[in-house]
Amino acid sequence: MAYVQESSQQSNRLGLLAIFVALFIIAIDISAFSPAVPAIEREMNMDITTSQWVINGYGLVFGVLVVTGGRIADIIGRRRTFIAGASIFLLFSLVGGLSINVPMLLASRAAMGVGAALMWPAILGMAYNLMPEERAGETGGLIMAVCGLANTLGPVVGGLLADLLSWRWIFFFNLPIATVAVYMCWKFTPLDAPYDPDEKIDYLGVVALTGSLLSFLLALSFASERGFLNPLVVGLLSLFLLFSVAFFIIEIKAGDIALIPPDIIENKRFLAAGAVTLFTSVTFFSGILYLPQFLTNVRGFSTIQSGLVLVPMMVAFGLMSFVAGKLYLRTGGKLLVCVGILGMSLGMFFLSRLSLGYEYIFGLIILGAGLGLFNPSTTTMVIAIVNPNRASLASAIIYMLKITGGAVGLGVNAAILGFSQNITSGIGRAFEVNACFAFVGFVIAFLFMSAPRIPEREEG
Repeated sequence: MAYVQESSQQSNRLGLLAIFVALFIIAIDISAFSPAVPAIEREMNMDITTSQWVINGYGLVFGVLVVTGGRIADIIGRRRTFIAGASIFLLFSLVGGLSINVPMLLASRAAMGVGAALMWPAILGMAYNLMPEERAGETGGLIMAVCGLANTLGPVVGGLLADLLSWRWIFFFNLPIATVAVYMCWKFTPLDAPYDPDEKIDYLGVVALTGSLLSFLLALSFASERGFLNPLVVGLLSLFLLFSVAFFIIEIKAGDIALIPPDIIENKRFLAAGAVTLFTSVTFFSGILYLPQFLTNVRGFSTIQSGLVLVPMMVAFGLMSFVAGKLYLRTGGKLLVCVGILGMSLGMFFLSRLSLGYEYIFGLIILGAGLGLFNPSTTTMVIAIVNPNRASLASAIIYMLKITGGAVGLGVNAAILGFSQNITSGIGRAFEVNACFAFVGFVIAFLFMSAPRIPEREEG
């Protein structure tokens, strides 16, 4: 009996290892590409408004589909969903690394976003299932630690691979790790029964939301080249409005299976948290995408040097995330969220003052510290203000808003760069706009966000 129990514990540990390895790949994939984008531009002959889709395409698809990925996991089981998602991620990592043109590269990145959206919620569910209930808090801490490690190493790994080998090896880097993760998950993670095999999925809502966001982002991209009165741009903006109206109509009719169910929408404090997330999410994405562009194309940094520059932000992010967890019960979430947003806004403002010195390091540290205070505190507040049975869904929706908001924000930034005279003034102006966006988020948080001092759940 003792041998069987020990064997089961060993399998659980190996299953958790596989899960955390897969989590590491998902988390590292955005930040690893950030310093390599200038090298991709040179080889693929892309301009800066097109190259942002290397990160944006992945983020947009990931963000839109992550809630649906969680529902698919409920329908067919988490292990099956994870293996399907990891297989998609693995296949299109190979295709991306072998890309011969821009459409092939961007399509691969979007398909990898589909795989990540299936993997992410399945990973979270399996991780909590494999750990004893009394160690659930420890599981959450491990998940945050893995994400923090991946975010910190991402720019360094991406820069190193791009400098020593090629940016293509950032794709190839995923192949052996994802293969091992899939095998270990299949071997050591028990096959789970579907949680809710009869659950329905709001496919029409997903299509309408994707169409709306994609039309808007493409309109911004083409507008920087052709102007807002160009027939193509006008057509895309019209499509954006049509898809947006269709999305709201579909969501009203979908009821409980909607991407954002009615009881969540009717929760005013959740709406405030969602709005704050949308306005602040671009700060992280723009920082990791456009600062390496400036350092590489203007300052002449190597890819690895521009990747290393991002490490102070990631370290500050990780440290303040830990501090936020300790302070939450003492101060409540609202103070941490508001201070965090002010840090994000101030960090963006300092970054906008691009110069020949190294003042941007100070801006990166402030930005990272603000993100570290904001992200975990917002998630905890969201869980505290919804019904217990909606906690996972609410967290997934906030994550969806964070990723899609970041994607839309990058689209706005790309349009600003497209209309600018040069890359330095364009990035500076984009960062100023992002600082203003974050400050709007601060105003919303200060006026409307609230939660119990201690995260007790209440009726939504």
